[in-house]
Amino acid sequence: MTDATEIRKGLAGVVVDTTAISKVNPDTNSLLYRGYPVQQLAATQPFEAVAYLLWNGELPDADQLERLRATERAHRGLDDQVKATLDRLPVDTHPMDAVRTAVSILGAQHPRAEESSVEAEQAKAEELFAALPAVVAYEQRRRRAGGPTDPIAPRDDLDYSQNFLWMTFGEEAPEPVVDAFRVSMVLYAEHSFNASTFTARVITSTLSDLHSAVVGAIGALKGPLHGGANEAVMHTFDEIGIRPEESETEARERATAWMEQALADKKKIMGFGHRVYKNGDSRVPTMKQALDAMIEHYGRQELLGLYNGLEQAMAEAKDIQPNLDYPAGPTYHLMGFDTELFTPLFIAARVTGWTAHVMEQRASNSLIRPLSAYNGPDERTVS
Repeated sequence: MTDATEIRKGLAGVVVDTTAISKVNPDTNSLLYRGYPVQQLAATQPFEAVAYLLWNGELPDADQLERLRATERAHRGLDDQVKATLDRLPVDTHPMDAVRTAVSILGAQHPRAEESSVEAEQAKAEELFAALPAVVAYEQRRRRAGGPTDPIAPRDDLDYSQNFLWMTFGEEAPEPVVDAFRVSMVLYAEHSFNASTFTARVITSTLSDLHSAVVGAIGALKGPLHGGANEAVMHTFDEIGIRPEESETEARERATAWMEQALADKKKIMGFGHRVYKNGDSRVPTMKQALDAMIEHYGRQELLGLYNGLEQAMAEAKDIQPNLDYPAGPTYHLMGFDTELFTPLFIAARVTGWTAHVMEQRASNSLIRPLSAYNGPDERTVS
């Protein structure tokens, strides 16, 4: 290392590897999963098919999709050991900590935990994908019950999205709600070498196991500079005040005034801007359509007023556009999820992308071990 060594803090601009899983196409400003624009996938595909695509490189045919769905149905119940451990955690434990702990238990007891063959990795990825909805659903129910409660048994006659909502709320969700949830899962599933995905790849590069990589990724996602923006959006809405009796216009006016004051106070506003997208997050229009359908279904026009007021004020003042978390937050709120559960929902979706990257790293591995430039004291002697 020399004085001329260039330091890229945060690895900004550093290309560390190749990936065939996803990219942002700058020409169309589209996020691509294995070449498919994510907005097209969200418009046409069940989440199970998108998971298959991320893992295998192609969309499944009917038989392949049914095999994956059979595996998912077989592993969607809440594991007894996981439930026992969650029941011992304080009710106010952050749900991210609870989900991270659950994944660690699932890995510790998995019969193929130390196997790294393609078949074993695929099986572990599919089973973890299937198991997480029960963990997230139970964590919401446990928190609302104030302690241990009875989980809601999964139903084999429901697809992934329908069953996730069933296990959380104990009733069949209306079609607009199911579709909005499915869309959110597809849009959150993957996003190249973000902090949590890169964490998973670093852990995998040491030849550690898949569940350890996912546990590490969850730890990275817990950090507010990476995950949690969808939660923060609802905290903003709560700070402004959600008034169901209010008109869209009244809510918009209050949101605009709040944003103007917040910007004047140099307050950090979550849900806007993105490190990758320079012309707006391409996922937002699709998620906003799902939010609009939810607002129409529930007759909650005041949320639309808050949304539009904040968005317009930010655009006029800073020319900064929303990211995916901005429409996702109020969408999950309308579904009935507690705000603290929004980032665990992110986990349930992103585990597909994380495990796809684990398998890609494993297939062409090199230990990820960057250098550092020392700036401490020169060599000295203990006196």
